[in-house]
Amino acid sequence: MSTDTDVPTTTSLPDPGGAPPEVVKNVDTTRGRRNGPRSWITLAITAVIMIGSTVALFLPLVPEAIGISACILMLSLIFIRMPVALAMIIPALLGMYALRGELLVESTMTTLPYSQVANWTLSVVPMFILMGLLLWKAGLTESLYDTGRLWLGWLPGGLAVGTNVAGAGLASVSGSSVGTTYALARIGIPEMLKAGYDKRLAIGSVIVAGLPGQLIPPSIMLVIYAGIAEVPIGPQLIAGIGPGILVAVLFTIMIVIFAKRWVPEESRAAETAAALGETTWLDRFASLAKVWPVPLLIGVIIWGMFSGTFTATEAGAVAAVFALVITMVWKRGDHPFRAIADASVATVSSVGAIFFMLAGVEALSRMFTLTGISNGFAELVESMNLNRVTFLLLMMVVYIVLGTFMEPLPMMVLTIPILMPTLIDLDISLLWYGVFAVFMGELAVVTPPVGILAFIIHSICKEPEVNQGQKITLNDVFMACWWFMPMAILVTVILIFFPEIATWLPDMAASG
Repeated sequence: MSTDTDVPTTTSLPDPGGAPPEVVKNVDTTRGRRNGPRSWITLAITAVIMIGSTVALFLPLVPEAIGISACILMLSLIFIRMPVALAMIIPALLGMYALRGELLVESTMTTLPYSQVANWTLSVVPMFILMGLLLWKAGLTESLYDTGRLWLGWLPGGLAVGTNVAGAGLASVSGSSVGTTYALARIGIPEMLKAGYDKRLAIGSVIVAGLPGQLIPPSIMLVIYAGIAEVPIGPQLIAGIGPGILVAVLFTIMIVIFAKRWVPEESRAAETAAALGETTWLDRFASLAKVWPVPLLIGVIIWGMFSGTFTATEAGAVAAVFALVITMVWKRGDHPFRAIADASVATVSSVGAIFFMLAGVEALSRMFTLTGISNGFAELVESMNLNRVTFLLLMMVVYIVLGTFMEPLPMMVLTIPILMPTLIDLDISLLWYGVFAVFMGELAVVTPPVGILAFIIHSICKEPEVNQGQKITLNDVFMACWWFMPMAILVTVILIFFPEIATWLPDMAASG
């Protein structure tokens, strides 16, 4: 039975990491085969739901019902791949019109776009995105992978461990799980298959490589969350350091355990011997000369914000200037100004999409406030006598379920405005919840059946130079995802029971 099914995803935000265009061209997870009767049935059902929810907005219903209808309409628009910002703004404005009339809609449209994004703290967004794109254009991808392999190749599963560590560094500066996965898949999977790795271990180590990087500063997803939840960007970025390191360490341990089980002993022995015998310390230290900008940049950003030397915006400006210099040096003789121009254009596109989305979040939040959904949800949680732990365990399940058919941004913009009163009532740190929400959102891009990273990997693995003659099906990719899912759930549970992992550094920075 074929596993290449039509599965809806929404990719409405330009990829800050600059994944090559062929990713989008070759990985069509929603329109692969729309000619069958099931496709028409799906479209017909979606159209009926959209029309029904739109009509319901103008019926004489209680405000809560209007809010629920707006949510259903939003999800339907996301399902048909409308950009997330528009999918939020349209139901929000229709709901406002149904509740208060055209004057509220007019007031919102004239004041909200400026008031929501004309915020000095958000100036860090273009700086971090420009930094990531410049470093990507400078070509640090292969160097990071080679460095990880040289330093960690002696471990069982050394290639996979090196891939995981390189992915953490690459994703942290690029802000893109998609771009990181694309790059590492082409480099890492063929090397691991040649070394005798089980194909699912090779694929899984690439798929999860970007997860810790989305928590380690500078993280675009944490910046977006800070804009949605209206929390300080600097402390929010610092809150991701401890959890990001925890994720990287635990996934590394899991890869080592898997390697002992699913990599043939002779392959492990040959890999270790090659790492210890053929790799000298001179080679290892020489490899650092090619990647030193990445750890230095991350270190400067963390030190600057933690010590109070930089604000988040100043850290972003320093990082962007540093990345500009690195690009000029690394690309000298290879059209450096073209690389800078491409990065600048992509930055404008990405920033515009992010700011448009933040305006949509605010519009949706205002509509939810009018309908009373947010407060109603908080009262429901209170009536259920849920404490902090039980509520978060419940939300973990909710996010995992949402992740099977939604991507990180829709998940965040749908849940955060509704949950804000509940988080405050349960005394849940908004900084901690940002780490939780971003990590759960990133799991969405790997969770079958919709995780777009799985489809990207599958597309890349069809190429002979990548699969090394092995047949790699979509089922193999999905199985690789599920292999690593228990560790992701364990990380989440650890964060729930030990929130200090995320909060102690921001608290220390604030007290210092």
